[in-house]
Amino acid sequence: MFRFTPPATIRFSCQPEDEGVIAPPVPAKSYLPDWFRRLPPVDPAIESPTNTGLTVKRCLPFLDAMTTGWIIPLAATVRLGIADGGTRVESGWDFDRAMVESHGMHQVKGNPMGNRPPCKFINFWTITTPPGWSCLFVNPLNRPNGVFEIAAGVVDTDTYRSPIHFPFFATAEDGLYTIEKGSPIVQVIPFKRDTTALAADIGVEHPEEAALRNRILRNTQAGTGWYRLFARAER
Repeated sequence: MFRFTPPATIRFSCQPEDEGVIAPPVPAKSYLPDWFRRLPPVDPAIESPTNTGLTVKRCLPFLDAMTTGWIIPLAATVRLGIADGGTRVESGWDFDRAMVESHGMHQVKGNPMGNRPPCKFINFWTITTPPGWSCLFVNPLNRPNGVFEIAAGVVDTDTYRSPIHFPFFATAEDGLYTIEKGSPIVQVIPFKRDTTALAADIGVEHPEEAALRNRILRNTQAGTGWYRLFARAER
């Protein structure tokens, strides 16, 4: 007997009073930055016999990174005041609940950000995934904003049913910065956990591996769009 299997679903839920007030999550593919949208696939000013003028808009791996998963935007407008060479960060917001909290420096002592204090964006969305699925939370990929950088993390969202907040470091020079409501702050990439880890096989390539590598490289250099046309078809 035929039995319908519903597709795996990621759920974002908020408190009733927040519906229609805070900015909702959106698919990452709908949040491409303006500079990328304006970029032509080929720059005719550059195109020449020695340079095709192709831009990153024709780079499928770059685009895939930007469009994978979901974007959680900032719930309400936040102002960050950065001072003393980035060692002091103050925040304010246009909302009736806290939007930013601070962490203690001892929690990240010796980290690459130096004396920049760790902060945290407050998130009002609870994320729920099917059993066996977790979420990777990262800075929106290929979207550096020059003001802050999210600290990456993985959460088992199939069991942790509460809003996940997002640690960050203010990275801009001293000054006052306004981050508008709806600005992308975190990219959420769901993935299915596998209890069987991949074993590593490290060594010299086999002849057939070398032949395949060379064929793919030559097709790519020949401008055939091999990756876009064939790589996924062979999955």
